[in-house]
Amino acid sequence: MSGTSTPTSGVTVAPSVRKEGAPPRRAGGGGRRREFTARRGLVVAAFMAPAAVFVAVFTYYPMIAGSQMAFRNWNLTDLTDTSWVGIKNFREVFTDPAWGTVLSNTALWVVGSIVPQLVIGFALALWLRRRFRLRGLYQALIFFPWAISGFLIGILFRWMFNSEFGVVNDLLQRAGLIDEPVAWLADPDTAMIAVLVANVWYGVTFFAIMILAALQSIPDELYEAAALDGAGKARTLFRITIPYIRVTLVLTVLLRVIWISNFPDLIFGMTGGGPNDETHIVTTWMIKITQQGDYGKASALGLLVVAVLLVFATFFLTATRERGGGRRGAGKTGKRGVRA
Repeated sequence: MSGTSTPTSGVTVAPSVRKEGAPPRRAGGGGRRREFTARRGLVVAAFMAPAAVFVAVFTYYPMIAGSQMAFRNWNLTDLTDTSWVGIKNFREVFTDPAWGTVLSNTALWVVGSIVPQLVIGFALALWLRRRFRLRGLYQALIFFPWAISGFLIGILFRWMFNSEFGVVNDLLQRAGLIDEPVAWLADPDTAMIAVLVANVWYGVTFFAIMILAALQSIPDELYEAAALDGAGKARTLFRITIPYIRVTLVLTVLLRVIWISNFPDLIFGMTGGGPNDETHIVTTWMIKITQQGDYGKASALGLLVVAVLLVFATFFLTATRERGGGRRGAGKTGKRGVRA
């Protein structure tokens, strides 16, 4: 009955008393939810307004203004005529003699960077996951390059690949691999190799960071179960490790493809697109066209880059979409056991 104490196992439980007119409490003791009033809405809008204005002014406005330049005769040599020219700038991009070289260089730049970065970064992450002395120091040394500007990395490697006093030629000569210094950055056949080596060294860090973070989330019980079932290292890698961190691998590869495609810093620091424009990728070529004053053609090239990356991201995420795999599949594999 209400208002009386009920003895339970020798303990007297006081009845709950609710004041008259007070709103009923929700189950779980969470308290009453505050109403969203017009005044509260204005306060939230006031706090969001500076960030919204900042993004609109410095992101969306330049994006829209730059996009419309692609369809106009926008050249710094003659700003009196910015008439609408339709797809003329796009035709100039496709008919430019340098377009074929730039396109092939971009494909080589992306694929030749992503594959080594993924393989080496994965190997480093697996190694850093193990427990050993001074592991924190090794992690700091491996992660350090990611904190340096890409342009500074380019300058550093330009000195290292210098044909007269570069350390690369010195080491190769001491090892007996070459007889005389190689003009790495002056020869079109070796300049692209040099910038790829620099970018692989620079980007391995990001893969190692992301994959190591994902590896540390894998329960040790899965590896213990695999060991009890007699699974070898290769079977454990492909049946537990990779399926469990598949989402991280997919997103990391996607991010790196987008970033590398839009990463002119290192190439400008090393070669500036030379020799004879042989190391230009799409973004460095776009900057060169901008420096020449042809903003219309550069904007058209920028829109093409955005469109290609959007299409690639859509197809890549669709093709790698999980269908009952990922961590859930890895967990099931661990429960069933992994047989060698």
